[in-house]
Amino acid sequence: MSTEAPKLSQVEKLKEESQYLKGTIDTELAADTDHFGKDDIQLLKFHGTYQQDDRDKRAELKKTGGGKAFAMMVRCRIPGGRITSDQMLAQLDLCDELGDSTLRITTRQTLQLHGVLKQDLRATINRINEIELSTLAACGDVNRNVMCCPAKRNDQVHRDMVALTDQLVVALAPQTPAYHELWVADPDSGEKTLQGGGPIVEPLYGPRYLPRKFKIGIALPEDNCIDIYTQDLGFLAVVRDEKIIGYNVLVGGSMGNTPANKKTYPALSKRMAFCTPQQAVDVAKAVIKVQRDYGNREDRKLARMKYLVDKWGVEKFRRAVEEYYGQPLEDCTADDVTGFDDHMGWQDQGDGKLSYGLNIENGRLYDNDHRQLKAMMREICRTFGTELRMTGHQSIIVTDVDPGDKDKLIAILKKHNARTTEETSTVRRWSMACVAFPTCGLAVTESERRLPSLIDDLEQPLAKLGLDKERFTIRMTGCPNGCARPYNADIALVGKAREKYTLYVGGGWLGNRLAYIYKDMVPSADLADELIGIMSAFKSNANEGESLGEFCDRIGKDDLAVMAAAAPRP
Repeated sequence: MSTEAPKLSQVEKLKEESQYLKGTIDTELAADTDHFGKDDIQLLKFHGTYQQDDRDKRAELKKTGGGKAFAMMVRCRIPGGRITSDQMLAQLDLCDELGDSTLRITTRQTLQLHGVLKQDLRATINRINEIELSTLAACGDVNRNVMCCPAKRNDQVHRDMVALTDQLVVALAPQTPAYHELWVADPDSGEKTLQGGGPIVEPLYGPRYLPRKFKIGIALPEDNCIDIYTQDLGFLAVVRDEKIIGYNVLVGGSMGNTPANKKTYPALSKRMAFCTPQQAVDVAKAVIKVQRDYGNREDRKLARMKYLVDKWGVEKFRRAVEEYYGQPLEDCTADDVTGFDDHMGWQDQGDGKLSYGLNIENGRLYDNDHRQLKAMMREICRTFGTELRMTGHQSIIVTDVDPGDKDKLIAILKKHNARTTEETSTVRRWSMACVAFPTCGLAVTESERRLPSLIDDLEQPLAKLGLDKERFTIRMTGCPNGCARPYNADIALVGKAREKYTLYVGGGWLGNRLAYIYKDMVPSADLADELIGIMSAFKSNANEGESLGEFCDRIGKDDLAVMAAAAPRP
């Protein structure tokens, strides 16, 4: 590691002094309080949990002189989004018994619980481990959940991608015993793995872990369903004669952005080098070590690996990776992303079985008078008992369905008033939103609760324009942090202030081009009209075969504004 002593932010000092992420979490768990202190809040992220409060209740509590309605969000680490029916049933039980009665599929193919009280946190994480899942490294300054194409296919290519996913998870996992002691071990057993047992080491991360969070994705050129260009580290499979001969390694993607800090920006990954399947895990370790040793530990807003890659240039970064790896790497092949399959609807697995991809709007599983998505999932799991796979678009795939059971599955969806894929509009199917209000502390406005009504307002005008089958991505976030990967979408609505959004256009569903700011501070009430204007301009002026993102990118901001203003509304 570098011998030069860097300046450290307060979070860096906290990590270094935390006894490998233990801090005083055990003491605070035993205290009769409803929330954790600020230092342990930072450490808890590594254990897969964020402290939040219900912002809808702040004004009410303020009137009565109270504090905040604190609760924890608990996120699992589920490599490639693969989960058994029994595990899903257990998670649904947890959300009803210890959470807020909803379960959410994330944009990184995993599940998170909301509304878990501090007093129930140990029981929640313990039960998650009992079903052979984990929350360790679901958050925090480490490698997080590894994304991988969720399609179940009976071919060697997909099996090898799954195998690499699992290898990376094991190889890059934090080794601290604090997680086991705090959440898995019996607190009354007297087991103290962090005391008196000799020195503890993190062979990959070291005592400070990484400067910032780190994300990995594995994709196919014809199927970039995990948005590989938004990852810190991407492995793009290079396939010859139905066999993966290696991966093009991409580095430096990240969606985070702080508009008030002009030094921050979203970025897409850059193509670095080619590696063989046998080299992939060690190359990943080398990339992490470079970021570990040279990433910015002074300013967390500039700590993602993209800033290091941009500061050095990809060639210098590659040389550093090769030095840590121990030998030169080959150049990337010409293979690049060419397609994106959301895996919705019926798809042939190639083994006589079918998979069915079901769109879950913004990933939220809930039951109410209109839809019973939790009850639907319970019946699917109990009826079919098959593996489930979550997608990077917050939806879910039921695998291993016998062709003779197609009607049985659809009947379960209809029984619980769920929209089938065939009944879901294209614009809704290709949209997604982050959580935002009321629980996310970073949110400045609505996202998950706003997007469905916006889609409602768009469906009829799009049909009148003849664009109801046109595929384009709409992504909404409640702040610029970019959790729903907005900055490479065809259209992005990024929260800027209460009920106001920055409107981005010009990205695309392939995910390999950044969008640009079309209009800033657009009132929530004006969003539908603004988007319909853009769609009308696209309908009247697009070239043959041109996508919405390509059109907006070609036309540019000023001409698009003129065309949108002049275009007749349907």
